Amino acid sequence: MIDHRPARQRQRDSKLRPARLRPLDVARVGAIGLRTRPVRAALSALGIAIGIAAMVAVVGITASSRLDLAQRLERYGTNLLTVTPGVDLKGDQARLPAEAVDMVARIPEVEHVSATGKVNTTVYRTDRVPAANTNGIAVLAARTDLRAPVGATLADGAWLNTATERTTAVVLGATAARYLGIHTAGPDVRVWLGGQWFTVIGILAPVPLAAELDTAVFVGWPVARDELGFDGYMSTLYTRIAPNAVDDVRAKLGRTVSPEHPNEVRVERPSDALRVKEAADQTFTALLLGLGAVALLVGGVGVANTMIISVLERRGEIGWRRALGATKGQIRIQFLTEALLLSALGGAGGVLLGVAVTTSYALTQGWPVTVPGWAQATAVAATLVIGGIAGLYPAIRAARLAPTEALAVP
Repeated sequence: MIDHRPARQRQRDSKLRPARLRPLDVARVGAIGLRTRPVRAALSALGIAIGIAAMVAVVGITASSRLDLAQRLERYGTNLLTVTPGVDLKGDQARLPAEAVDMVARIPEVEHVSATGKVNTTVYRTDRVPAANTNGIAVLAARTDLRAPVGATLADGAWLNTATERTTAVVLGATAARYLGIHTAGPDVRVWLGGQWFTVIGILAPVPLAAELDTAVFVGWPVARDELGFDGYMSTLYTRIAPNAVDDVRAKLGRTVSPEHPNEVRVERPSDALRVKEAADQTFTALLLGLGAVALLVGGVGVANTMIISVLERRGEIGWRRALGATKGQIRIQFLTEALLLSALGGAGGVLLGVAVTTSYALTQGWPVTVPGWAQATAVAATLVIGGIAGLYPAIRAARLAPTEALAVP
């Protein structure tokens, strides 16, 4: 058959065209260096994995902490306000009026209000402990309705009632009970308080929004006044407000408690302290993320170093491939793919390690476990970017090698 195409077209079509590499072929060729040098590949991937694990773990732990905080605030509410005495114009400790509880209770938006008063005495497990050893446990006179505003629950036993508040009965805060070595309440469990024995009738569970109650023991208001020298003045007033009226009540609570000297009253919102702690944690998280980024950068340098060495060691392979018809683009794609696979291997391992660290730490803290999907996706994307940047120069260098130059290497 006579070919009627123009001579120039026949000459162009007769030239050999390089075969195109399919994606599967690219991956297979790119994995050659990883399969032939597994130890070096694993160590290079480890640098990427450490950086990614650090970043994923920091984000995951922070997210788990925030979720725990959100759940606690939802469970205990942000509508608790505390009122404590400040200082007067002379710089002396002010006092809350004795009728402050009744005055605050008249505010329509107030749901619950109660108070505690500091008793100047000490509590011990036995009467043989030196008086100077207080273990940091405070003795507080408490009203029978204290649990309602602070959201306290009992871990064991019962709370003070109209009968026990007049007897030598005591309820322990969670931390105070641990300091005293007491784990259960009962008629046979006693503490040495104010020079006499008090029966432990109850133990409170931790109170997240009023942590000062955890390190205290509580006696009834009447028995504190009659037998322990309590002066009857409140040290802290707790009030639970309707959620939609917290700001309004907070603005007028000082004037309500002490109309004549509102400046001598301090009104605080305990949940604000938790948010301040969260803000501090965010700053610390940013620092840790920076350290993780540095580790990731170091891992990227390790990948680049590995790829450059690989190019130097495999010049003969590159020469043979070029001599057999591989183009510069195919050589470039081979080594770039190898760097991407190496980084992806480290990134996948880093994500798994970061999730494992987050899970372990969150479970030990009693937090819900959460690792945001965006953090994992960002980690994978970061590894691909690092791998691409780290492998770009070695890939270009490999592609520039002439076949004769590469094959001349012994």
